[in-house]
Amino acid sequence: MAEFVDRRSIVRRIWGDPDLILLIFAGSAAEFAVNRAVDWLFFTGKIPGDPIGRLFSTVRYAQEIVFVDEETAQRTLNRINASHQAVEKQRSATIPDWAYRDVLYMLVDYSERAHALLYKQLSNSERNELYSVFLRIGEGLSIPDLPATYEEWRVDRQRHMVRDLTYSRHSSLLFKSYRAHLGVWRYYLLLQVQALLVPAEVRRLLHLNPNSLISGAVQTYGLVTALNLQSIVHSLLIPPRYWAQLRQFDRLAIE
Repeated sequence: MAEFVDRRSIVRRIWGDPDLILLIFAGSAAEFAVNRAVDWLFFTGKIPGDPIGRLFSTVRYAQEIVFVDEETAQRTLNRINASHQAVEKQRSATIPDWAYRDVLYMLVDYSERAHALLYKQLSNSERNELYSVFLRIGEGLSIPDLPATYEEWRVDRQRHMVRDLTYSRHSSLLFKSYRAHLGVWRYYLLLQVQALLVPAEVRRLLHLNPNSLISGAVQTYGLVTALNLQSIVHSLLIPPRYWAQLRQFDRLAIE
Protein backbone atom coordinates (compact mmCIF):
# COMPACT_ATOMS: atom_id res chain seq x y z
CA MET A 1 0.00 0.00 0.00
CA ALA A 2 1.20 3.51 -0.85
CA GLU A 3 2.92 5.56 1.84
CA PHE A 4 0.97 8.58 3.09
CA VAL A 5 4.16 10.66 2.72
CA ASP A 6 6.89 9.81 0.22
CA ARG A 7 10.04 8.42 1.85
CA ARG A 8 12.15 11.15 0.23
CA SER A 9 9.90 13.94 1.49
CA ILE A 10 11.22 16.89 3.47
CA VAL A 11 8.30 16.29 5.83
CA ARG A 12 9.74 12.92 6.85
CA ARG A 13 13.13 14.51 7.41
CA ILE A 14 11.66 17.21 9.63
CA TRP A 15 9.27 15.02 11.63
CA GLY A 16 11.83 12.26 12.03
CA ASP A 17 14.43 14.58 13.60
CA PRO A 18 14.07 14.96 17.40
CA ASP A 19 15.94 18.28 17.34
CA LEU A 20 13.45 19.78 14.92
CA ILE A 21 10.50 18.26 16.77
CA LEU A 22 11.61 19.99 19.97
CA LEU A 23 11.87 23.31 18.15
CA ILE A 24 8.45 22.90 16.49
CA PHE A 25 6.80 22.33 19.83
CA ALA A 26 8.77 25.05 21.58
CA GLY A 27 7.38 27.54 19.07
CA SER A 28 3.88 26.05 19.14
CA ALA A 29 3.86 26.13 22.97
CA ALA A 30 4.37 29.90 22.83
CA GLU A 31 1.72 30.54 20.21
CA PHE A 32 -0.79 28.13 21.77
CA ALA A 33 -0.68 30.28 24.89
CA VAL A 34 -1.85 33.43 23.11
CA ASN A 35 -4.43 31.84 20.84
CA ARG A 36 -8.01 32.93 21.49
CA ALA A 37 -9.06 29.27 21.70
CA VAL A 38 -6.54 28.42 24.44
CA ASP A 39 -9.45 27.93 26.87
CA TRP A 40 -10.12 24.58 25.17
CA LEU A 41 -6.76 23.36 26.48
CA PHE A 42 -7.88 24.22 30.01
CA PHE A 43 -11.20 22.45 29.56
CA THR A 44 -9.44 19.12 28.93
CA GLY A 45 -6.61 19.98 31.33
CA LYS A 46 -4.19 17.77 29.42
CA ILE A 47 -1.67 20.36 28.27
CA PRO A 48 -1.72 22.52 31.44
CA GLY A 49 -1.56 19.36 33.57
CA ASP A 50 1.33 17.72 31.69
CA PRO A 51 2.63 19.92 28.84
CA ILE A 52 5.68 17.78 28.08
CA GLY A 53 3.81 14.50 28.17
CA ARG A 54 1.16 15.99 25.89
CA LEU A 55 3.88 17.12 23.50
CA PHE A 56 5.16 13.58 23.20
CA SER A 57 1.71 12.10 22.66
CA THR A 58 1.12 14.67 19.89
CA VAL A 59 4.41 13.71 18.23
CA ARG A 60 3.38 10.06 18.32
CA TYR A 61 0.14 10.95 16.55
CA ALA A 62 2.06 12.98 13.94
CA GLN A 63 4.53 10.19 13.26
CA GLU A 64 1.67 7.69 12.97
CA ILE A 65 0.51 9.82 10.04
CA VAL A 66 3.79 10.84 8.40
CA PHE A 67 5.61 7.49 8.56
CA VAL A 68 2.87 5.02 7.65
CA ASP A 69 0.76 3.92 4.72
CA GLU A 70 -2.40 5.68 3.56
CA GLU A 71 -4.79 3.37 5.38
CA THR A 72 -2.97 3.55 8.72
CA ALA A 73 -2.69 7.34 8.45
CA GLN A 74 -6.42 7.62 7.86
CA ARG A 75 -7.13 5.50 10.94
CA THR A 76 -4.99 7.89 13.00
CA LEU A 77 -6.81 10.88 11.56
CA ASN A 78 -10.12 9.24 12.42
CA ARG A 79 -8.96 8.72 16.02
CA ILE A 80 -8.02 12.40 16.28
CA ASN A 81 -11.42 13.42 14.89
CA ALA A 82 -13.15 11.15 17.40
CA SER A 83 -11.20 12.59 20.33
CA HIS A 84 -12.09 16.15 19.28
CA GLN A 85 -15.76 15.21 18.97
CA ALA A 86 -15.70 13.67 22.43
CA VAL A 87 -14.32 16.88 23.94
CA GLU A 88 -16.92 18.95 22.12
CA LYS A 89 -19.67 16.68 23.44
CA GLN A 90 -18.35 17.00 27.00
CA ARG A 91 -18.31 20.79 26.78
CA SER A 92 -21.56 21.03 24.77
CA ALA A 93 -19.78 23.37 22.38
CA THR A 94 -17.99 23.19 19.05
CA ILE A 95 -14.30 23.94 18.56
CA PRO A 96 -14.24 26.81 16.02
CA ASP A 97 -13.08 26.00 12.50
CA TRP A 98 -10.57 28.85 12.72
CA ALA A 99 -8.99 27.24 15.79
CA TYR A 100 -8.42 23.99 13.91
CA ARG A 101 -6.82 25.97 11.09
CA ASP A 102 -4.64 27.88 13.57
CA VAL A 103 -3.21 24.65 14.99
CA LEU A 104 -2.55 23.17 11.54
CA TYR A 105 -0.96 26.44 10.43
CA MET A 106 1.34 26.42 13.47
CA LEU A 107 2.68 22.99 12.57
CA VAL A 108 3.38 24.10 9.00
CA ASP A 109 5.01 27.37 10.03
CA TYR A 110 7.16 25.99 12.84
CA SER A 111 8.26 23.04 10.70
CA GLU A 112 9.66 25.59 8.28
CA ARG A 113 11.04 27.93 10.94
CA ALA A 114 12.71 25.10 12.88
CA HIS A 115 14.48 23.79 9.78
CA ALA A 116 15.65 27.29 8.87
CA LEU A 117 16.93 27.96 12.39
CA LEU A 118 18.83 24.71 12.82
CA TYR A 119 19.86 23.85 9.25
CA LYS A 120 18.84 26.09 6.35
CA GLN A 121 15.87 27.73 4.67
CA LEU A 122 13.59 25.35 2.80
CA SER A 123 13.59 25.66 -0.97
CA ASN A 124 10.41 26.73 -2.76
CA SER A 125 9.70 23.14 -3.79
CA GLU A 126 10.22 21.93 -0.21
CA ARG A 127 7.85 24.62 1.11
CA ASN A 128 5.22 23.56 -1.40
CA GLU A 129 5.70 19.91 -0.46
CA LEU A 130 5.48 20.71 3.26
CA TYR A 131 2.22 22.53 2.81
CA SER A 132 0.72 19.93 0.46
CA VAL A 133 1.26 17.21 3.09
CA PHE A 134 -0.36 19.26 5.84
CA LEU A 135 -3.18 20.21 3.48
CA ARG A 136 -3.93 16.49 3.11
CA ILE A 137 -3.78 16.10 6.90
CA GLY A 138 -6.14 19.05 7.33
CA GLU A 139 -8.55 17.58 4.81
CA GLY A 140 -8.36 14.25 6.63
CA LEU A 141 -9.36 16.10 9.80
CA SER A 142 -12.28 17.73 7.94
CA ILE A 143 -10.91 21.24 8.48
CA PRO A 144 -12.80 23.54 6.07
CA ASP A 145 -11.62 26.49 3.96
CA LEU A 146 -7.96 25.54 3.77
CA PRO A 147 -5.89 27.45 1.19
CA ALA A 148 -5.02 25.43 -1.90
CA THR A 149 -1.36 26.50 -2.17
CA TYR A 150 1.57 27.46 0.02
CA GLU A 151 1.46 31.08 -1.16
CA GLU A 152 -2.24 31.36 -0.34
CA TRP A 153 -1.52 29.76 3.04
CA ARG A 154 1.11 32.41 3.89
CA VAL A 155 -1.49 35.14 3.38
CA ASP A 156 -4.11 33.30 5.45
CA ARG A 157 -1.56 32.49 8.16
CA GLN A 158 -0.87 36.20 8.64
CA ARG A 159 -4.59 36.97 8.66
CA HIS A 160 -5.19 34.35 11.34
CA MET A 161 -2.37 35.63 13.55
CA VAL A 162 -3.64 39.21 13.44
CA ARG A 163 -7.19 38.10 14.27
CA ASP A 164 -6.73 35.13 16.64
CA LEU A 165 -3.86 36.04 18.98
CA THR A 166 -4.27 37.82 22.29
CA TYR A 167 -2.72 37.64 25.74
CA SER A 168 -5.14 36.39 28.42
CA ARG A 169 -5.12 34.97 31.93
CA HIS A 170 -4.93 31.53 30.29
CA SER A 171 -1.68 32.62 28.64
CA SER A 172 -0.18 33.38 32.02
CA LEU A 173 -1.46 30.14 33.53
CA LEU A 174 -0.05 28.06 30.70
CA PHE A 175 3.42 29.59 31.04
CA LYS A 176 3.28 28.98 34.79
CA SER A 177 2.58 25.34 33.95
CA TYR A 178 5.59 25.23 31.61
CA ARG A 179 7.80 26.63 34.37
CA ALA A 180 6.48 24.21 36.99
CA HIS A 181 7.14 21.19 34.79
CA LEU A 182 10.50 22.28 33.36
CA GLY A 183 12.15 23.94 36.33
CA VAL A 184 13.68 27.42 36.36
CA TRP A 185 16.68 27.04 34.05
CA ARG A 186 15.00 24.75 31.49
CA TYR A 187 12.12 27.22 31.42
CA TYR A 188 14.56 30.06 30.74
CA LEU A 189 16.06 28.08 27.84
CA LEU A 190 12.55 27.46 26.49
CA LEU A 191 11.83 31.21 26.49
CA GLN A 192 15.07 31.92 24.64
CA VAL A 193 14.40 29.28 22.00
CA GLN A 194 10.87 30.62 21.58
CA ALA A 195 12.21 34.14 21.13
CA LEU A 196 14.32 32.93 18.20
CA LEU A 197 11.51 30.95 16.58
CA VAL A 198 8.20 32.73 16.86
CA PRO A 199 6.79 35.43 14.56
CA ALA A 200 7.07 39.05 15.62
CA GLU A 201 3.44 39.26 16.78
CA VAL A 202 3.89 36.34 19.19
CA ARG A 203 7.16 37.81 20.49
CA ARG A 204 5.41 41.12 21.12
CA LEU A 205 2.48 39.60 23.00
CA LEU A 206 4.76 37.48 25.21
CA HIS A 207 7.54 40.08 25.60
CA LEU A 208 10.13 37.61 24.35
CA ASN A 209 13.58 39.06 23.72
CA PRO A 210 16.28 36.92 22.04
CA ASN A 211 19.53 36.50 23.96
CA SER A 212 22.59 36.97 21.73
CA LEU A 213 24.49 34.17 23.50
CA ILE A 214 21.68 31.68 22.96
CA SER A 215 21.32 32.83 19.36
CA GLY A 216 25.03 32.23 18.80
CA ALA A 217 24.77 28.79 20.38
CA VAL A 218 22.00 27.83 17.98
CA GLN A 219 24.13 28.94 15.05
CA THR A 220 26.88 26.52 16.12
CA TYR A 221 24.48 23.63 16.76
CA GLY A 222 25.59 22.04 13.50
CA LEU A 223 28.90 21.29 15.23
CA VAL A 224 27.02 19.58 18.04
CA THR A 225 25.19 17.45 15.48
CA ALA A 226 28.40 16.58 13.65
CA LEU A 227 30.02 15.45 16.90
CA ASN A 228 26.91 13.42 17.84
CA LEU A 229 26.40 15.37 21.07
CA GLN A 230 22.65 15.91 20.65
CA SER A 231 21.83 13.76 23.68
CA ILE A 232 23.68 16.28 25.85
CA VAL A 233 21.64 19.14 24.42
CA HIS A 234 18.42 17.17 24.84
CA SER A 235 19.24 16.59 28.49
CA LEU A 236 19.54 20.35 28.96
CA LEU A 237 16.10 20.98 27.49
CA ILE A 238 14.02 17.98 28.58
CA PRO A 239 13.61 16.54 32.11
CA PRO A 240 15.22 13.10 32.57
CA ARG A 241 11.97 11.10 32.74
CA TYR A 242 11.31 11.94 29.08
CA TRP A 243 14.74 11.15 27.60
CA ALA A 244 13.89 7.59 26.52
CA GLN A 245 10.72 8.77 24.77
CA LEU A 246 12.63 11.49 22.94
CA ARG A 247 15.10 8.96 21.54
CA GLN A 248 12.19 6.95 20.13
CA PHE A 249 11.26 9.88 17.88
CA ASP A 250 14.51 9.63 15.90
CA ARG A 251 12.84 8.10 12.87
CA LEU A 252 15.73 9.10 10.60
CA ALA A 253 17.88 6.53 12.41
CA ILE A 254 15.22 3.85 11.87
CA GLU A 255 14.32 4.55 8.23
